[in-house]
Amino acid sequence: MISIKIRKKQLFYVLAILSSLIAAVVTGIDSWITHLFIENYSFEKVPWLFGFSAFIVGVLVTFLLCLFFSIPVKGRSIGSILVDPSFSRLRLVRAEELKYHILAGFGNAITTIGYFYMLSIMTDPSAVLPFYQVVILYLLVVEIIAEKNSPTLVEVQSSVIVTFGAILGSISLSGSIDLTAMAIIFLIVNPGWVILSIYQRRLKLLRINDRPNDSLNIRFWNLVFTLIFVTFFILMIDQINGTSYLKESIDASRRFFWWVALSMSVTFFSYVFYIRALGIGKASITQAVKATTIIFAIPVTFVLSLFIPISLPDTPVLWLIKIMGIILVILGILSFALTQIKAYVFIRAQPGVKLSSLLEEIWNIRGVDSVAVVSGGYNLIAKVRTRTLLKGYERIIRKIEAIPGIKEFRWNSILKEWENI
Repeated sequence: MISIKIRKKQLFYVLAILSSLIAAVVTGIDSWITHLFIENYSFEKVPWLFGFSAFIVGVLVTFLLCLFFSIPVKGRSIGSILVDPSFSRLRLVRAEELKYHILAGFGNAITTIGYFYMLSIMTDPSAVLPFYQVVILYLLVVEIIAEKNSPTLVEVQSSVIVTFGAILGSISLSGSIDLTAMAIIFLIVNPGWVILSIYQRRLKLLRINDRPNDSLNIRFWNLVFTLIFVTFFILMIDQINGTSYLKESIDASRRFFWWVALSMSVTFFSYVFYIRALGIGKASITQAVKATTIIFAIPVTFVLSLFIPISLPDTPVLWLIKIMGIILVILGILSFALTQIKAYVFIRAQPGVKLSSLLEEIWNIRGVDSVAVVSGGYNLIAKVRTRTLLKGYERIIRKIEAIPGIKEFRWNSILKEWENI
């Protein structure tokens, strides 16, 4: 079986940018479907009916896609060859995954319901939607608080650049700032997406049957759990407001099945590549790179404007603002790509030293991604990740030198790191 290998850092950016490109295409498809819904339903119903029907149809479509990708070919599944090397077949949720799937599904449901509600109360949400990009900074804050290796200053600076670039790139001078909608974005939509991203990343980092967890099963089960939560919320809204969104969504799923199925089929690949990227890089960096969607959305918008009425930037000033935003996004992503340094540190312990305690001390050093006890000429190997070679190198070396029980060590920077596509 032919195996294509690619540098790990390059794979991360390929996956994240490919996810963004597909997401831009999905945006175009969804705009067309929304146009069809508006012709058949009242404006305030469309976000709820289209959104919920997307989950209903999405679960079925994703299930069928996963079954197709589970078909074995010469000892490997089609999915492992074409989509994710970690994928073997569609399977049931394992006990160690369950809590993460529940939390990720809840986060996805929260951000979805918030988004539906905001669209239903605003005639033109274009002035508010750009602030969704602030979710990058939310993820940064969570990583600073929760993760062992919190983001470096370079990562924080690059994330801020990408965030403001994405806001400028997607900004619209039409519409108005609505305080309720802003509160929904900052207090519901963004926190919900943070929960989804963090726990999808944890799911991707899990090992199932001594193999890395795969993105296809993660995507399918996330849709299942999200559908359960969203159904519960929709039922509550129907009971409180006297609406019948659940019943009408099922009817809309039937009437527009093929269009919604097309949207969710393409969305499947966008999310699968995004989840794979989450397994390689931090959630904040992955989300920042995914902000390139604003770049790919421009040609999609132009094509759509030929078929349905879509507002395009009508002043040179707005075009200038968008171009400035795109430049900031590109600069921020280049900063991410060009500053990451990885290395292996080979450590030899002094005779009689307890390796388990030595391993614990090395693991506590900021910048150490993993550490293992090995046999052979060295006793331990630590993998290091930093954004600045000089300062990061000096800081980590000083920490290692201060640990009693280390006889000698050797630092080897990783020039290239390869992985199967």
